[in-house]
Amino acid sequence: MKTGTIRSIAAALLMTVSFATASTKGFAQAASPQDTEIQAEVSKALDNKRFKDVNISVQNGVVTLRGTVDLYSAKEDAYRKATHRKNVKVVQNMIEVAGPPIEDVTLRNKLAEKLTYDRVGYGTTAFNAFTIGVQDGVVTLGGVAYGPTDKDSAISLVSNYPGVKDVVDNIEVAPVSPMDDRIRLATARAVYGAAQLNKYAIDPAKPIRITVINGNVTLSGMVDSQADKDVANIRANGVPGVFKVVNNLQVAGPAQEK
Repeated sequence: MKTGTIRSIAAALLMTVSFATASTKGFAQAASPQDTEIQAEVSKALDNKRFKDVNISVQNGVVTLRGTVDLYSAKEDAYRKATHRKNVKVVQNMIEVAGPPIEDVTLRNKLAEKLTYDRVGYGTTAFNAFTIGVQDGVVTLGGVAYGPTDKDSAISLVSNYPGVKDVVDNIEVAPVSPMDDRIRLATARAVYGAAQLNKYAIDPAKPIRITVINGNVTLSGMVDSQADKDVANIRANGVPGVFKVVNNLQVAGPAQEK
């Protein structure tokens, strides 16, 4: 076979392979009818000004969300709305929370202040004992909530606060127990019924927190003096049905003592 003929055949084969590769690549990138339908459904679900800077892509039923939102709650809401669309297999939430960063200490103090007044008037404030940690805008909530509603309210408050980039939920919900409910009320009456401790019932932001799980009582919060801490401990231990009292009350510094 002549050299010219061999070169012609090789060139023809190379062109065929290149064409096949290009065609395959184009086919892989083409959206399937189902993906197109999913994209339309997710776009419709996110048709709100909160998601105006969110981009949506779909491949083989996998939805990827990118872009920015103003609040962490919007990021979570976008994820939920996308997840509940028909034929969606997985949602990859790569949305970032926009806005200038807030110093962790400042953010923690602001959130702590907000949480202390959350659900005031519902009668459960003294029975919620939350902890807050903040690192690089990521808020970790812990402690014990009186019930699911109190927990959800705390998470919602934090999720909707500017500057929060993410929320880690480590809050425990106290189990439903008529016995524990009785002990909670009896402990609250005993503690706040003491003349020198009644002042802690006046400001909802500064109550003595009373957590009860399976008859075990934990006292937390801030009191003005060691004497107040000791009286609270004695009063809680005197409640019938209490198995154990853990006294985690903190005593304010000398400058704040009365």
